[in-house]
Amino acid sequence: MSKLLDGDIASETAAILAEEFYGKSELNQTKGTTRSAKGRPTHYKIVCISLYNEDIERLEAMVAELKQSGHTKANKSAVIRYALDAVDIGKMPRGY
Repeated sequence: MSKLLDGDIASETAAILAEEFYGKSELNQTKGTTRSAKGRPTHYKIVCISLYNEDIERLEAMVAELKQSGHTKANKSAVIRYALDAVDIGKMPRGY
């Protein structure tokens, strides 16, 4: 029973979980890299933005409408990218 409470078993269990679920082995951690870091795309980044609930509903409605009209790969990111391409910031009111 004392072996179950031993810190070595706990650290071994944590290492197994890290390897299986997060792709991190102790070997990778000592090098400062993980398996997933090797294959990360460099042509985009994931960002977090805040939107009001009404804006999210509008965005999701736009995506649904696009999908119904045949744009099977439409998603929120695509709509936002299109909006960035189409926006004229010179016409944007202050305090929007």
